Amino acid sequence: MQIQDLPYPDPGVPDARSGPRFLWWLFRNQLGCQLKSLAWGLLHFASVAALPFCVGVAVQAVVDRSGTGLALAGGLLALACVGNAVGDTFLHRTAITNWITAAARVQQLLARKAAHLGSALTRRVAAGEVVAVSTGDVEKIGWFVEALSRFTAALVTIVLVCAGLLVYQPALGVVVAVGLPALALAVLPLLPRATRRADTQREKAGRATELASDTVAGLRVLRGIGGEELFLDRYRSASQEVRHAAVRSARMWSLISAIQVLLPGLLLIAVVWYGVRLAREGRITVGELVTVYSSVMVLTYPLRHFEEIAMAYSFSRPSAKRAAGVLSLRRPTDTAGSRAADVPSGDLYDPETGLLAPAGRLTAVVCGDPDAAGLLAERLGGHPSQEGTSVLLGGVPLDELPLDSARTAVLVQDKDPVLLSGTLRDLLDVPASGAVQPDQALAAAQCDDVLAALVQGSLDATDPMDARITERGRSLSGGQRQRLALARSLITDPEALVLDEPTSAVDSHTEARIAQGVRELREGRTTVVFTSSPLLLDRADRVVFLHDGEAVAVGAHRELVRTEPRYRAVVTRETDDEAAPNGSVALNDVLHELEEIEEKA
Repeated sequence: MQIQDLPYPDPGVPDARSGPRFLWWLFRNQLGCQLKSLAWGLLHFASVAALPFCVGVAVQAVVDRSGTGLALAGGLLALACVGNAVGDTFLHRTAITNWITAAARVQQLLARKAAHLGSALTRRVAAGEVVAVSTGDVEKIGWFVEALSRFTAALVTIVLVCAGLLVYQPALGVVVAVGLPALALAVLPLLPRATRRADTQREKAGRATELASDTVAGLRVLRGIGGEELFLDRYRSASQEVRHAAVRSARMWSLISAIQVLLPGLLLIAVVWYGVRLAREGRITVGELVTVYSSVMVLTYPLRHFEEIAMAYSFSRPSAKRAAGVLSLRRPTDTAGSRAADVPSGDLYDPETGLLAPAGRLTAVVCGDPDAAGLLAERLGGHPSQEGTSVLLGGVPLDELPLDSARTAVLVQDKDPVLLSGTLRDLLDVPASGAVQPDQALAAAQCDDVLAALVQGSLDATDPMDARITERGRSLSGGQRQRLALARSLITDPEALVLDEPTSAVDSHTEARIAQGVRELREGRTTVVFTSSPLLLDRADRVVFLHDGEAVAVGAHRELVRTEPRYRAVVTRETDDEAAPNGSVALNDVLHELEEIEEKA
């Protein structure tokens, strides 16, 4: 796989049982490119290691006054330089390819998992953690995968050079063969502490990122209650904790780097001191001494890759563990699509609550607990947050359908829909049946004033469809965001549409027109609306009242207001003390308000 071929047609099924297993799985899936990187690395490091031998041959040729030997040394030196240049160039190219392709594979896996889990993901993993894994962690994982082949090439080169020195000059070769492994292993006792400090830094950085994300998302609310300075102080405190943790981590890695510089220097001193003694005794030649000295000096370069691989693994191991934790998440009910990939039609039925939404009808659902309503809405769309009995569409369990088919059949719009940044045209460019055009959906959702506001707030767009929407639609009011999200949902024209409080931020007159527009546009389609608004309830074909997780009453809105006290208490916001004496008064007020709004709408 080359960078130009990204993204992967299929990133594969990861081994997410642990961080190390996930790293090993990534390495195995890039084995071909890793072998290329290893080959170019061996050429590069072998060429670098050959330079001392060439220098030693040249020095000895000068001592022996041999022109032939000097010419041979020059030829070997030129060949080593060419090998060094070519090997280094292609080693860098293949290493960066390994890094980017590994990071891209992880990002594709995370994106696929997020799409697979849907809204259940952020209930099980904090949004800030997901962002941190998909940004900073993928780079650290890619770094280790990329560094592994270079480290292997450096290790093989060091072993070969030590073996060659033992053959070339046994007396000094023994010193080098014993000293180099000691250098490589000297920092191992420090790595656990360095790793712990790096983990602490990463955890604090993740918390700071999550705090910043939450603060930005709730900035408008914070300004409304005067809480900006409070949260700013919290973020400053979290940021300082990250800084202190980073300094502590950097101190440990600085100590490791210092040891990596000090110990090779001591080895060089030992080799020179012992080599000079051997030369004075006539046991080795000057050229051999220069060769061994130069070899030890040059080997400090591949030795640095031991420090790099230790750092890369220390940073990537917790990152891989977090990525594996996200990738190991599973949907509570997932049969991997045991049925054919057909989109069923018919009644939408939830066996757990007894909720029935007849095909082609507008069904309103009243639930006193907003959280329970949100969970039920997700279950109706095939996104349950916990195991349970599957919802049926036309008698077919949604859990047994392939995920794409289930999501095509039932679309759920939650109470806080997200608007991605981009133009309005991009926002409304969603998978759809083609039966509902954007202008129809926008009209049904009463978006005329939203379109005008988008054009007015845009510097260069005269067509509302070309106006840009900021991230999460923060430049729009809550009601405007709701209406655009509703228009987007209407365009998809699913077999069954589930709306959770779609008009909670809209004024009553606009709400009445939206109710009528949705009813007309969704004629003949199954629509379920979770709401306690009398305006929406009055437009529904049937209303289902849920109490303690069960459907306890079904009928028309006005009928339920008269006959079901618990329903009336939820819709009119009556307290228990008010319900008995004032029930008829509240009922009359609700009916009178409905009649007034109908006349004005």
